[in-house]
Amino acid sequence: KECAHIDRHTQEIILSQIELLLNYSNRFYERQFITRKNNNHQLLAKFDQLVDDYFKEQQSHILGLLTVQHIADLMNLSPNYLSDLLRVHTGQNTQQHIHEKLIDKAKERLSTTNLSVSEIAYALGFEHPQSFSTLFRKKTSMSPVEFRQAFK
Repeated sequence: KECAHIDRHTQEIILSQIELLLNYSNRFYERQFITRKNNNHQLLAKFDQLVDDYFKEQQSHILGLLTVQHIADLMNLSPNYLSDLLRVHTGQNTQQHIHEKLIDKAKERLSTTNLSVSEIAYALGFEHPQSFSTLFRKKTSMSPVEFRQAFK
């Protein structure tokens, strides 16, 4: 009966309750992004630290090339989630980030040591120096030898 004869005040009360519910929903929705943003930045910082440590501690010489699976395992994340997270925040997936760090380390060693390209490739975890040279050329548009000569 009452639903059939809603007066103006009842309608205002119902509308204000709906508005209150929507405001709480908006508040909750916006808070999750603040929390997630902080967590995501912490995850990105942890990712960078783990990759740096991997190359700094010469783990690549023992464990081979750094893989997406290995870094995701260290972070207790799935490889797909980690790649999606990085892609959203940086525009690059996990493999691209790993290659970028790998090339940076290779450039550093090519410019500061007298190690051969093969020795650098093995030290960075490559089984075959040719694979290293191919990746280096793809990322820098020059071979490791050309880079070394251009640097000197």
